[in-house]
Amino acid sequence: MISATNIALAYGKRIIFKDVNIKFTPGNCYGLIGANGAGKSTFLKILAGELEADKGTVSVGSGQRIAMLRQDHFAFDEHTVFDTVIMGHEHLYRVMSERNAIYAKEEFSEADGVRSGELEAEFAELNGYEAEAEAAVLLNGLGIPEELRQKQMKELEGGDKVRVLLAQALFGNPDVLLLDEPTNHLDLKAIRWLDEFLSRFQNTVIVVSHDRHFLNQVCTHVADIDFGKITVYVGNYDFWYQASQLNLKQKQDENRKVTDKANELKEFIQRFSSNASKAKQATSRKKLLEKLTVEEMPVSSRKYPFVVFKPERPCGDIVLEIKDLCKTVDGVRILDQLALNIGPGDKVAFVGGDGLAKTTLFQILAGELKPDSGSFRWGVTITPAYFPRENAAYFANEMNLIEWLCQFAPGEGENFARGFLGKMLFSGEEATKQTSVLSGGERVRCMLSKMMLAAANTLIFDEPTNHLDLESITALNNALIDYKEVLLFASHDHEFVATIANRIIEFTPGGIIDRKMRFEEYCEDPRVAAERAALCQGQGELRL
Repeated sequence: MISATNIALAYGKRIIFKDVNIKFTPGNCYGLIGANGAGKSTFLKILAGELEADKGTVSVGSGQRIAMLRQDHFAFDEHTVFDTVIMGHEHLYRVMSERNAIYAKEEFSEADGVRSGELEAEFAELNGYEAEAEAAVLLNGLGIPEELRQKQMKELEGGDKVRVLLAQALFGNPDVLLLDEPTNHLDLKAIRWLDEFLSRFQNTVIVVSHDRHFLNQVCTHVADIDFGKITVYVGNYDFWYQASQLNLKQKQDENRKVTDKANELKEFIQRFSSNASKAKQATSRKKLLEKLTVEEMPVSSRKYPFVVFKPERPCGDIVLEIKDLCKTVDGVRILDQLALNIGPGDKVAFVGGDGLAKTTLFQILAGELKPDSGSFRWGVTITPAYFPRENAAYFANEMNLIEWLCQFAPGEGENFARGFLGKMLFSGEEATKQTSVLSGGERVRCMLSKMMLAAANTLIFDEPTNHLDLESITALNNALIDYKEVLLFASHDHEFVATIANRIIEFTPGGIIDRKMRFEEYCEDPRVAAERAALCQGQGELRL
C-alpha cells in the first residue's frame, strides 16, 4: 500500500496540487489521468521519492519495495541487458554481484567461504535462483530476442531500450509499481502481453498512459487530476468518462434549476414588491432568493482541440495503385514486391512490428523517398496529405506560429491564422510562440492544422497519437471516424485502430496480410492467424 497525505506543490504562482489525500491499495491498478501539464509524471515522482513536495508526506507499507519505469535511456549503457533487468531489484542485484565476485576469485579464503554461505542464503530468500528465468520471461514477452540479452544497453536501439527498462520495472514482483507511459515504443503484441501481466499482478499499480484501450484493459480505478486535486473513480477509463460526464451534467442541471428559480423569484419580487396586498409574499420570496446559491463551476484543465477534415472534393474510382514496390534501406530489403490497390472509402490501418516498412511506404507515397523499383499511381481526382512520424524538418525555420500557419493558408491573413490556432488551443499570446520552443504535443497539433488546411481527400498518418494527451487523441479519433474519404494510417493505439479502420494490412516477415474487416474481428479471425503462421514460418518472431 502507498498513500499521500496533504500533498501540495506549486511552481511560482501556478498550483499543481493542493492538499491531495489519496490511498492506493494492493490488488488494484490505478490509471492516473489528466491533461498535459496537470502533473501526472510529477505526482509519480513524488510517490517514488524522486521529487519532494512543498508540503505533505508519502507513506509506504513497512519493508515494501517501489519500482518505477525509468525514463533515462542512457543510465545503464555500460551494463548488459540481463543485468539491467536484475537491477530493478537493487538488493538482489547487490547480493548477486558480491556472490559472483567471490566465486570469480582464484584464491578462495575461509572468510570468502563464510560470506558466500551467507550470500547464498540471502540469494535464495530473494528468489535469486529464479531471477534469470523471470528476466527471460519478461524480455521475451516484451519482444527482446535472446541474442540481445547479453549485449550492452548502449548497443540497443531506443525502442528496445525502453522495453528493457520496462522489464526492469516489472522484475522481482515489486510491492508498488509506478509506470509512466509504459506502452510507448511497444507494438500491439507486447501491449497485449503487458495487459495480461498487469491483470495477473497482485500488488499495487499506478500507471500513466494515453492509450485508452490499455487503461480500459488494466485499470480497476481511475485517479483523475483536475481542478488542482485528485479524484478517484472505481472502474476503468470508460467508466470514469461516463461518471465524470454525468457528474458534470448533474451540476450543470442543478445550477440551471437554481438559476431558473432565482429568475422566477426576481420576476415576482419586481412585479409585486410595490403591491401592498402582495408585499408579504414578495418579502418571503426575497428571503428564499437570498438562500439560493449557484455552485461555482470550477474551470477544468482539460481542453479539446477542434479537429475536422473537410475534403475539397470526393475521391474518384481510382485512388491508389501500387505495383511491385521495392526499397532497401541500409542494406536491408524493407519493401519487397509490394502490390496494393486502395479504393474509395478505404480506411486502412497498416499494422505489424516493422515500423520502418510502414514509414518507408508512407514516405514513398508522399514523394519524400524514391523506390528502388516498382511504381505507384494516384488517381487523377486524388489530393493526398501526409502526417510524418518525425516532424522536426517542418519546424526548422525560426518563426512564430502565425507565420508558420500562414505558409499553408496562402491568401489568408493574421486574423484567420489566430482564429484557426485558437481552435487548436493556441489562444492569445500562445499564437506568437516561436516554433523552436514547441513541445512534442504542440508540434503535433500544428501538423494537424496543416493537414486540415490541405482539404485533402486522402490522408496519410504515421503514428499521429504520439505526444498527444487523451483529449487531443479523442478529438482526432472522432474526426477520423467522421472523415468520409480515404485514410492510410499506422498507429499503436488499439482504440484508434479499432474505431477507425475498415481494412487491415499487416506487414509480416514473409509478406503482407490484407483483409477488409474491422480490427477486433481481424485479431480474432483464425484464418488470419493461420495465414500469419504460414507467412512467418522460418522467418523469425513476428511483432504485431
